[in-house]
Amino acid sequence: MEIIKKIKDMVSISELLRLKGEKIGFVPTMGYLHKGHISLIERARAECSKVLVSIFVNPIQFGPKEDFVRYPRNFKRDCNFCQKAGADYIFFPPTEEMYEKDFKTFIDVQNLGDEMCGRARPGHFRGVCTVVLKFFNIIKPDVAYFGQKDYQQLIIIKKMTKDLNVPVKIAECPTIREEDGLAISSRNKYLSSDERKNAVILIQSLKFAEELIINGQKDLEIVRKEALKKMGSNPFVSKIDYFDFRDKEMLCEITKIDQNTERILIASAIWIGKTRLIDNILLENNF
Repeated sequence: MEIIKKIKDMVSISELLRLKGEKIGFVPTMGYLHKGHISLIERARAECSKVLVSIFVNPIQFGPKEDFVRYPRNFKRDCNFCQKAGADYIFFPPTEEMYEKDFKTFIDVQNLGDEMCGRARPGHFRGVCTVVLKFFNIIKPDVAYFGQKDYQQLIIIKKMTKDLNVPVKIAECPTIREEDGLAISSRNKYLSSDERKNAVILIQSLKFAEELIINGQKDLEIVRKEALKKMGSNPFVSKIDYFDFRDKEMLCEITKIDQNTERILIASAIWIGKTRLIDNILLENNF
């Protein structure tokens, strides 16, 4: 496994791989890898002849009061995970390599990035799209792998690649969970022991909403109120950013189920203490 830090070196390696006819699988990460990342790398390994992982904590997707400085980092640990999972290359550029002092260009997918997490984190998806497009231009992968846990991000990246004719396939990968159902996330590290035990209220509330819908409740405002009541009863929930029902493809808000409703994304973001967690479930043709 080779570690690359310079853009020009990454471009050269990528060009050589393509000349050799290699199929390049790309897994973008911010490091502090976990089982979710490993599942993406392993799928890329199974489907592609060369696998490249980026490790870059992207400063422009963090707000001024967010956790950029304290975001967990452990490059040696990440390298071990990447090697065991089958990565061929790690792209590990410093911030000044990705963003020169006069950097002024950003990518903004309108509307899709303003709702849900975008409401609580203005500018977040602009930062995500900008860095992902830079990676796509540098690496030129055949397939890029993204997890469903960050579902809004997944949809926005798909839209960006379609609108800008970026020749990369976006592979959608399932959320990886702990035994108790909590979606695995790098930010879970922030949780205290008691907070960790209570963090399952997020997936429990999503499942509770799903059950109400399956059992015939078609007014999603009623479902939302009941789910919020369940969340609010947990003393470790310090804030609820949103609990939404959205169209799976366009993320349009759904308020009521009718004969035309085929699939629903149930998504939420909450704070357990000082830690923000997100999760979602997809409900398809089951109501």
